[in-house]
Amino acid sequence: MTTRHATVTTEPRTSMSIALGDKISGACDRIAPTWPLDQFIAVNPFWGMTQRSLPEVAGDLLAVSGAKLIMPRSWYRQALEQGRFGDEHVLRAIEQSGAKATLAEVRTLLECDALAPPKRARLADVVDAARDLEHVVSWRDFVTNSVSQFCAAYFDDGQASFGPDREGGLYASWRRQALGDKAPALLMGLRGYGEAARSLPPTSREMAEHAISELGVSEGEVETYLWSLLLDQNGWASWCAYRRWMARLGGTDDDTIVDLLAIRLAWEWLLHRTGDGGVAGRWRLAMASWSRVDVAAKASQVDDWILQRAMELAWQDTLLCKVSAGLDHERKEASIQAVFCIDVRSEVLRRALEFENPDLQTLGFAGFFGLPVEYRAVGAPEARPQLPGLLAPRFVVTDTGLEATAEPERRHRLDLANRWRQFKTGAVSTFAFVEAMGLAYAGELVAESLGKRPSVGEPGLSREVAARRKPRLTASVGGDALSLEARRDLAAGMLRAMSLTHDFARVVLLAGHGSETRNNPHAAGLDCGACCGQTGEVNARAAVALLNDSEVREGLVSLGILVPESTRFVAGLHNTTTDDVALFDLDELPTTHERDVAELRARLVEAGARARAERATRLGIKTTIPSELHDAVRARTRDWAQVRAEWGLANNAAFVVAPREHCRESNLEGRAFLHEYRFEEDEGFAVLELIMTAPMVVAHWINLQYYA
Repeated sequence: MTTRHATVTTEPRTSMSIALGDKISGACDRIAPTWPLDQFIAVNPFWGMTQRSLPEVAGDLLAVSGAKLIMPRSWYRQALEQGRFGDEHVLRAIEQSGAKATLAEVRTLLECDALAPPKRARLADVVDAARDLEHVVSWRDFVTNSVSQFCAAYFDDGQASFGPDREGGLYASWRRQALGDKAPALLMGLRGYGEAARSLPPTSREMAEHAISELGVSEGEVETYLWSLLLDQNGWASWCAYRRWMARLGGTDDDTIVDLLAIRLAWEWLLHRTGDGGVAGRWRLAMASWSRVDVAAKASQVDDWILQRAMELAWQDTLLCKVSAGLDHERKEASIQAVFCIDVRSEVLRRALEFENPDLQTLGFAGFFGLPVEYRAVGAPEARPQLPGLLAPRFVVTDTGLEATAEPERRHRLDLANRWRQFKTGAVSTFAFVEAMGLAYAGELVAESLGKRPSVGEPGLSREVAARRKPRLTASVGGDALSLEARRDLAAGMLRAMSLTHDFARVVLLAGHGSETRNNPHAAGLDCGACCGQTGEVNARAAVALLNDSEVREGLVSLGILVPESTRFVAGLHNTTTDDVALFDLDELPTTHERDVAELRARLVEAGARARAERATRLGIKTTIPSELHDAVRARTRDWAQVRAEWGLANNAAFVVAPREHCRESNLEGRAFLHEYRFEEDEGFAVLELIMTAPMVVAHWINLQYYA
């Protein structure tokens, strides 16, 4: 669930030296945000460090946390033996990197495994060095667990019956809890903890000043030291970074991540205050070794990055060869055009759809279809974003076509469901509930396991109501009605961005995508990242309604875009787990296009079978009989133990911005994001700029998260 708390700024910036404030900001900016599970999207975990090269960042990470961003040498050795790269690629990688290594030296490097260099010690590590860690818990583990449990309680969004007092923000809440915490003394044997805790400064910024001063961290090391502390709580730090990201997207700010940093820093300060003179001396020695640790960490990986670059060059050569072979191919007239999300999973289905269908044309476009919207489903407690996390919504999509009673009925259902959940999870009632109602759930569990009860996309809506709803673009985020000019400009922007402003087919499919899985906390991560972890159904249906609007089409003529009366847009949803494609709002289809859509549906069925056959090996499915294969992939969606009902965007490797015909004849193996683009139609390269600042960044986030 999405957590919302008030923005907290505990102390004005003037209470702390500007230099230290900048160091704190620098450390916090290195933490990339993570979206909530119900809106989960891939994010480049190194987003705050994109001004530096990946090998540089990898060296720093290895030094401060021990995390490795390079594969073991044995992996590259195996890849070389398999012919996935060769000596020519190694030589080019050496030249590009400016390294002093020779081919012979790199070859020799492959014969031995790299030794793990030491990592920077924090004060908790210094204290642990004098403890018998085979028989007692380490301070690093204790602190990480303690802070994590507190954050879990603090950020709980109504699931728990009780929670901490949140007044004053995260640090203030933790400080109140720390004053009465008996665990450090009882479980860890920390003498003097109570007295030290009573000396904790009242605000996060004062805590930072006191701690950095008393710990004696030099000015040049402060930012890296603080970053290393945040990495110890990277999950919660990323959540705090998300809160700050969303606040800034809305024009405000959020300092919760600073509070979290102060809490982790407070534990270092507490251990320093309660330690003996030996701890202080060992701490000074540890700080003095940091620069040597950094040098060793970076030196240990320098030549390994040559191997990684050689692998990438070899794959790029293969890709460029495939694309170059299609440069002479021209766009042909099509009877059906199908626009899919640029998602790499679409490449397999698009290629299957085009197979033996020369009169069918597919295009690639960002899965939110250029609609910067939030979706306010009928009766839902709040709107949800349906656009990339880089953007803020400007328009609203709501459900139309329903009776006036639909909204109060859904609210009533949701309220009853909430009360029922509270009863099931109450501290006392939970025991009575299991005893009284446990067996009543047996039939439901069996039905769910057998897939007899398909999930409804919108909780609280009956299947009949859900089937009648029609998501449509209705207003601006501020509530103002959309003018014809605004709707026309939005439609024109969509068509230009997908390079579809002329030669329209009779039927144009806009296919969003979503996944299907059970009992999977990361289910939203398999849905459309361009729709903020939602399926693309809402965007596709709203976009199609906009493009089929006769008034909008008349307005497009004034902008030089003529959509023929014979052209009909149709909304669809590509299920990336099963490769089935559902079509929507066919009740609005004119009878003149029923045969065309029937033809489209038949081709989608054929393409789905071909795509499943290609993906079967990667999924570990051995049958080749189409019906059995279809049943097998459907079974994966119902398997409660199957966390990988599909492999998502794993193995993504390239972003191709070009006319589809350039690589239509190429098998890109589901590894390329494909975005339609024609420079001849892009005056001033405005469309290219848009692609490079939105879809390409989304692809970049996905690529680096999967790499990490």
